[in-house]
Amino acid sequence: MRWINRPGWPGNLLAVAAGAITTLALAPFDLWPLALLAVGLFYAGLRELSPRQALGRGWCFGFGLFGAGTSWIYVSIHNFGGASVLLAGLLMLLFVAAIAWFFALPAWLWARWLRRNEAPLADALAFAALWLGQEAFRGWFLTGFPWLYSGYSQLDGPLAGLAPLGGMWLISFILALTAALLYNARRLIGTGRKGFIAAGVVLLVGPWVTGVALKGHAWTRPSGDPLSVAAIQGNIEQSMKWDPEQLNAQLALYRDMSFASKRVDLLVWPETAVPVLKESAQGYLDMMGSFAAERHSALITGVPIRQLVRHEKRYFNGITVTGEGDGTYLKQKLVPFGEYVPLQDILRGLIAFFDLPMSDFARGPADQPLLQAKGYQIAPFICYEVVYPEFAASLSARSDLLLTISNDTWFGTSIGPLQHLQMAQMRALEAGRWMIRATNNGVTGLINPFGQITAQIPQFERGILYGEVVPMHELTPYLQWRSWPLIILCVLLLGWALVTSRIAKTV
Repeated sequence: MRWINRPGWPGNLLAVAAGAITTLALAPFDLWPLALLAVGLFYAGLRELSPRQALGRGWCFGFGLFGAGTSWIYVSIHNFGGASVLLAGLLMLLFVAAIAWFFALPAWLWARWLRRNEAPLADALAFAALWLGQEAFRGWFLTGFPWLYSGYSQLDGPLAGLAPLGGMWLISFILALTAALLYNARRLIGTGRKGFIAAGVVLLVGPWVTGVALKGHAWTRPSGDPLSVAAIQGNIEQSMKWDPEQLNAQLALYRDMSFASKRVDLLVWPETAVPVLKESAQGYLDMMGSFAAERHSALITGVPIRQLVRHEKRYFNGITVTGEGDGTYLKQKLVPFGEYVPLQDILRGLIAFFDLPMSDFARGPADQPLLQAKGYQIAPFICYEVVYPEFAASLSARSDLLLTISNDTWFGTSIGPLQHLQMAQMRALEAGRWMIRATNNGVTGLINPFGQITAQIPQFERGILYGEVVPMHELTPYLQWRSWPLIILCVLLLGWALVTSRIAKTV
């Protein structure tokens, strides 16, 4: 502990390790106490540093977090992007070094303006507000990278019951507050001020008791009878996905598996299951729609869509519904390099990674209607979109069911797809709604309103997942109020810390 408190390379190495162990708190390891430890070590490491030293310490923590937690990016760059081992490693290193600044800048801000060593209770509250602020900022800046949030560690932990109250954000805030209070416990007791000690105990224990008490509480109610579901996992190799010579074989695969499936209310195919423009596959989709209608089913599938926007042809990653359903959805949150290339005039053509198939998608409009199937409203999320808590909440609040389709084949056998699944589970828990998750190679599953997987197909297997989902209505507190109460609280806490810190420095 003495090393991490002081400047120098031992503390910096410990900060890298502290960031890295956060990965073990998340899927697929799920050792949730390590998230608390990691945040606590980050907090402790900034206690005695100058602003400049804190900048470096924060960067080290971020480097460890993203270096370990996003190692799956190397797989997509090397295995599917055509980059050599050396080049893929270099690009991965540059990426991690860049996004580590998401922790460096808040660390500098903390040491420069907000830290109050002499007021342990206020200091802990301000740190929790700053921690949440950095998570929210990196989920927004330059379209955002909302990955590896500490709150996801509590999906099966004691704080899970707080997710419907304030979302994953509230859980992250409580984890940071708990870590800081535990570190400050001895100093807080040493003040001898009974009121502050009592407040500290309440803030330390209260949220955990509340989380446990609310775990399993039903905030929403069924709005109709259960719907039967069949989700098809085609398990098509990524190297074949966009090969024109494999197009007919892929269309035939989904056709034949659907023909052989049981009669269900909802038949769901994964992202870009139809790997050709919708206009080119319209005859095929009409045929499958007639098949679904004869069975009184709705067929939902991912398909690329071309539309004319301001007299210009634009391409979208989309979902369409046919049979006993209707609607088309165009993806709004695009994956950098996977679906669009930043600075494409410079980067395209350098290596195959910057010219991946379908990497020229446009962003869909924000005012799209939800999908409709069997008389219910379905909130659609394509791949990356489900990792944005606020975006997902805005659609979920209008829905009866949640749907996410994805193609995580890009990340091979890495931990990336399992992290992705965990975030989808958190969205179901926050919304109090059932979620259907259909993927190309896993994990395809059904998730109940408590974030639990009720049925799934293992990764890297071809098959049909059968199960039931229940349309739900009414709103959880998080869907009703979103993160505004927590935002207001954090702004007040940071403002208070800033003012009192400046007053203390002038005295």
